[in-house]
Amino acid sequence: MSEKQKMNIPAIVVMYLLFFMIAFVTNLCNPMAVIVKNYFSVSNFAAQLGNAANFIAYAVMGIPSGLLLKKIGYRKTALLAILVGFIGVFLQYVSGWESVLSYGVYLAGAFIAGFCMCMLNTVVNPMLNTLGGGGNKGNQLVQFGGVCNSCAAVLVTIIMGSLIADATKAQIADATPALMIALGIFAAAFVVLAVVKFKEPEMAVEEKADEPANGKHITAFSFRHFDLGILAIFLYMGIEVGVPTYVMQYLTTAPDAATPGLGIDAGIVGMIVAIYWLLMLVGRLIGGTISGKVSSRAQITFVSALCLVLVLLGMFLPQNIMINMPGISWATLSVITAQVPVGILAFILVGLCTSVMWGGIFNLAVEGLGKYTSLASGAFMTMVCGCGILIPLQGKLADVLGNFMLSYVIVLICAAYILFYALIGSKPVMPKGLENN
Repeated sequence: MSEKQKMNIPAIVVMYLLFFMIAFVTNLCNPMAVIVKNYFSVSNFAAQLGNAANFIAYAVMGIPSGLLLKKIGYRKTALLAILVGFIGVFLQYVSGWESVLSYGVYLAGAFIAGFCMCMLNTVVNPMLNTLGGGGNKGNQLVQFGGVCNSCAAVLVTIIMGSLIADATKAQIADATPALMIALGIFAAAFVVLAVVKFKEPEMAVEEKADEPANGKHITAFSFRHFDLGILAIFLYMGIEVGVPTYVMQYLTTAPDAATPGLGIDAGIVGMIVAIYWLLMLVGRLIGGTISGKVSSRAQITFVSALCLVLVLLGMFLPQNIMINMPGISWATLSVITAQVPVGILAFILVGLCTSVMWGGIFNLAVEGLGKYTSLASGAFMTMVCGCGILIPLQGKLADVLGNFMLSYVIVLICAAYILFYALIGSKPVMPKGLENN
């Protein structure tokens, strides 16, 4: 290992820590929705507004994050993001104080935390790629960052599940250990990032739009397969987060509620839902291994078709047919089982499908964009807001229909579009004026 590579190790570790932090704080929203729903006595739709606020923040902060990155650099942007995130998580913690007890403060905290997640996402991917020297090594570092991301998602789901226990009696205060862990990670990352010295990536020179003979300006949005691709990313967010979110809501909601569930202990449910995120981790490892031989189009075609089948099975398999579903007990590092409808297993297996969707869709969408890829990457970050729209929409549908299973029609529509994109919409079509370039 060269001296330069050795100097990069602390910076790489910090980026992995930030990757971990992004998933830990983001995935707090799902189990927190279980607490919020019961603690503040709100509907499924209102319970998911914290989730929505976290992701809508991407739409608000996406472009400003890129501008901030160009103006003050990677390190200062990350440090500012950490401070913003600390405030956001602290507000969520404060919302449960007896002197506050405010659903609005919780939503504000989730929204502010979303600003942080957007800013950090703008930093970590290009930083890791640069620290790896680009090419295969840079891509490998980013892939391992994704594994850290999945590990955090598994961990926070298990921790929060064990803290909530009886969902009907859950309080914001019950989540204190998880919130303190998040705040501790923020503090540690801030100190390390402030101390560690590393060379920042050079900012790309801003390209002006081309002006072909027909007089029309060319940008990333001039490419049809890119436009359809960012819509695919928008809808993908509804699958990745929607499936585990409403598995948790269904399993923890009381049988006599307006939208009935099974009323299973939230600690057990958290261990079961954690398997979904664990399967995403496994899928990412497999996807990274086979990506050199199997095209993104083939991967996305297969997983989106499989996703459609699994969601249909989850929705319509008889709910009175029960199976012993495995889960992971974090306290004892042992496998536990709980009886759940057989369709829940199908929903959990969707984690294998979502694992490779983001990277595959991105690769298809930016194919042939060349110098327009920089703008394209910023647009992708903005479209993460799809989660903030689709997740509460699914909750609203569950409220209206009084049925969690039927609300998964939202996920079906999302998966169907991604299959269309893989088969047809992702085929590159050069804009007029660039066909011969």
